[in-house]
Amino acid sequence: MENNFDLIVIGGGPGGYVCAIRAAQLGLKTACVESRGTLGGTCLNVGCIPSKSLLNSSELFSKAKNQFSNIGIETGDVKLNLNRMMTNKSKSVQILTKGVEFLFKKNKVTYIKGKGVLFSKNDVVVYQDNKKTSYKSKNIVIATGSSSVSLSGINIDEKNIISSTGALSLEKVPTNLVIIGGGYIGLEMGSVWSRLGSKVTVIEYLDHITPGMDREISKEFQKILTKQGIKFLLENKVTSVKNKNNQVLVDFVDNKTNKKSSLECDKVLVSVGRKPYTEGLNLTKLGIKKDKAGRIEVNKNFQTSLENIYAIGDVIKGPMLAHKAEEEGIAVAEILAGQSGHVNYDVVPGVIYTSPEVAAVGKTEEDLKNLKINYKVGKFPFLANSRAKVNNESDGFVKILADAKTDKVLGVHIIGPHCGDMIAEMALAMEFGASSEDIARTCHAHPTHTEAIKEAALAVDKRPIHF
Repeated sequence: MENNFDLIVIGGGPGGYVCAIRAAQLGLKTACVESRGTLGGTCLNVGCIPSKSLLNSSELFSKAKNQFSNIGIETGDVKLNLNRMMTNKSKSVQILTKGVEFLFKKNKVTYIKGKGVLFSKNDVVVYQDNKKTSYKSKNIVIATGSSSVSLSGINIDEKNIISSTGALSLEKVPTNLVIIGGGYIGLEMGSVWSRLGSKVTVIEYLDHITPGMDREISKEFQKILTKQGIKFLLENKVTSVKNKNNQVLVDFVDNKTNKKSSLECDKVLVSVGRKPYTEGLNLTKLGIKKDKAGRIEVNKNFQTSLENIYAIGDVIKGPMLAHKAEEEGIAVAEILAGQSGHVNYDVVPGVIYTSPEVAAVGKTEEDLKNLKINYKVGKFPFLANSRAKVNNESDGFVKILADAKTDKVLGVHIIGPHCGDMIAEMALAMEFGASSEDIARTCHAHPTHTEAIKEAALAVDKRPIHF
């Protein structure tokens, strides 16, 4: 009986471990299978968490070197100790992964190390160290996450041609770093290494960076990053990436003119997206359906084509975000316990942790135009926000999109200081169906960055006070 469970979760990332903890809280005998050797998935081990550590450390280094003297803090010669910076990052990751293990023990979740494979709708076999163990479960949740993808013909060796994983563990600062892809992962990593001394060039196939983002924010974001020293080559297609002695040669072609060009650099970061990780699970054998993008198909209750097998997170449709996976994990656990778990996908925020940060929730202007929804726009620049001004962080603005007829907030887009935290207010407002008037009439503390939100809400009705 010890190998029999109410629920087995395959994958110990944000979606999987949160699902397991919530299911156990609700009284289900729960196990979580993870092959990595540590819990937390890509996010905690080689994604969100270590990258934020390096983003924070590199920003502090850059400020100490280039900005502190402007405000009367004289530090002398500022030196980079990259090894210590990496050690600090690794220590943080280790503490947090151990923290998830502690939460499993606290909530009585059985942690099973190894690779889980489905053998029937109720049977999971776990392989570890040349031995296999069979487990039975009434319900199974697939939460195996995603992996980075490359372009055709480009071999990621994690030495000179690297993925985001390799970019988190470089032993020295590259003199020249080329990033293929202008999405949020590449731009965060580009910011880290640019601050630490690299000459960073981003090659993007489209005519803009951060696909899917509100275009006005995207343009402003590129302008700010260019000012910080990152170079952009838009509308260019990379045709080959090859090691050449101790360097890497990147060939690319202009989409408009067909002009061929080359760049030589120390490292190339391939950051062109991620794909669902479902290899070796026996999904085809069990008849679990996938779509053309390789994502597992699920219904509104996250059930696959086998009703007792569920899927969440990066393996199903939707943005590949840790917090989206967590919400789905909680929803599935509550559904299994007979409750009404659900996820409101209209208010899932997204954040890019550069400096300044970029944050968004809801629809973009482009979305609303495509949907033929009449809308009003309210904008307010951080240049006119007193807290941002005194902190010398006045780049960017808040943009609120509201329904022209009902005034209901449909989307919020911010580029500016601390907006990764500020966006939570707007997600909450939208969850409760707030109008821009509701936000405008909510008292915001002074002086704070969040006053820019209030002013943008006032601007929807063309009545901002400070701009």
